[in-house]
Amino acid sequence: MLKKDLILRNPLRLLGQEDQYILPEGGIGAVLARAGVGKTALMVQLALDTLLREKNVLHVSLDDPVDKVSLWHKEVFHNMAEQYNLPQINQLWDSILPKRFIMTFKVDGFSVPKLEERLRDLTEQNIFTPQMIIVDGFPFDDTALEPLQQLREFSNRHGLRIWFSVRTHRHEAPGPDGIPPQLSNMDNLFNVILQLQPEGKKVHVKVLRGVDAEKDYPELMLDPATMLISRND
Repeated sequence: MLKKDLILRNPLRLLGQEDQYILPEGGIGAVLARAGVGKTALMVQLALDTLLREKNVLHVSLDDPVDKVSLWHKEVFHNMAEQYNLPQINQLWDSILPKRFIMTFKVDGFSVPKLEERLRDLTEQNIFTPQMIIVDGFPFDDTALEPLQQLREFSNRHGLRIWFSVRTHRHEAPGPDGIPPQLSNMDNLFNVILQLQPEGKKVHVKVLRGVDAEKDYPELMLDPATMLISRND
């Protein structure tokens, strides 16, 4: 019941179809924001929602060590539990931990073949088989297009959902469709693109691509204090 409560109360589910995922199977999504605005916090909430649905999540970090990523998950989870005043939260945390696996790479040591090799080692030994992957710290530079295409093909082959964090910069103007220059030649690869946009003391969650453009969504915000998504009611 606790899992169901957290799933139903997660404001991000408003971006999905009924109680479904934001991304389709085989799809890839992006979370855009400037440094320090909350990309990792939003992606951790996407991961926690999937874990609560009893699906396996692989968190790939190219920036932070395992202990820091683990702390991110724990802090966001406990903030969610505190916000909704849920009991027995430690038991629930322990129950979802086996469905999460954290993998780290050096940025210059990351490649799609290396990721596939490490995943193959895990799956062939029945250690871990992901259903969703978060890639935090992937460099969206001039060399990004080919590995991103490979990851898109990999996601399609295995029916995965893959989310990427994308760092944007204040001084770089987006295109007419709101897409920043980091994705200008590869945005067609993404099913969903979300942007965290600071305005004063608030951080708005904007949908730049995907989901259902015709649907009237409640405005979602990222609370800078708790780093949680909430409705702007």
